[in-house]
Amino acid sequence: MKMLEVIYQDEYLVAINKPSGLLVHRSMIDRHETEFALQSVRDQIGQYVYPVHRLDKPTSGVLLFALSAEVAKAMSEIFQARETTKEYLTVVRGYTEGHELIDYPLKEQHDKMTDKKARKDKAAQEAVTEYFRLGTVEFPYPVSRYPVARYSLVRVVPRTGRKHQIRRHMKHVMHPIIGDTKHGRGEHNQLFREKFFCHRLLLHAYGLSFDHPVTGERLQLRAGLDELFSFIMDISGWSEVKY
Repeated sequence: MKMLEVIYQDEYLVAINKPSGLLVHRSMIDRHETEFALQSVRDQIGQYVYPVHRLDKPTSGVLLFALSAEVAKAMSEIFQARETTKEYLTVVRGYTEGHELIDYPLKEQHDKMTDKKARKDKAAQEAVTEYFRLGTVEFPYPVSRYPVARYSLVRVVPRTGRKHQIRRHMKHVMHPIIGDTKHGRGEHNQLFREKFFCHRLLLHAYGLSFDHPVTGERLQLRAGLDELFSFIMDISGWSEVKY
């Protein structure tokens, strides 16, 4: 595996720009996978690392690890207290509203293999996602019953941290994320594969801000787009968009 991009490191924390398709750690769900961000970062920097949050396998962007159990506990408490600001960039189907606050509770999603003993009757949990439309594009390709294909570039700020929250919320407002094989629309995913050779989920965690658990300094971590996401930005006329 090629070297991961380290975007921040001190004696307490290390953050990488996780590629799309890389698992954070071993999982029974993807037993065939042999490469994981946790082990790769450990090997790359030569010391043990502790996960403090997660990104879905197909999502790219800022992934933070602690370098000690004590700092990991402190960072986990920061995440649980919602004292972080997470920022995502995504491409979705259709023209969205200019700005929307999605306040829609989500039932807890369970994995058949790893959550066999989890309660299935729990009430839906609070889930809030805010998004801002940054741009739109229309491609001259018919999709479904429409003669053209329309998409929006969206900046997303989740206010809570439920499983697959952004993906599920964008589906809820009828603007599923391109490349989402679970919550998205197959015909749009197919268009991006065939026309643009895009086989990834177009969801990127570009920003993570929080107060350092040891120094108290405000950290604003940023992760750049990969080559494929940048290509989609270019062909859509969004390369100059500020986010």
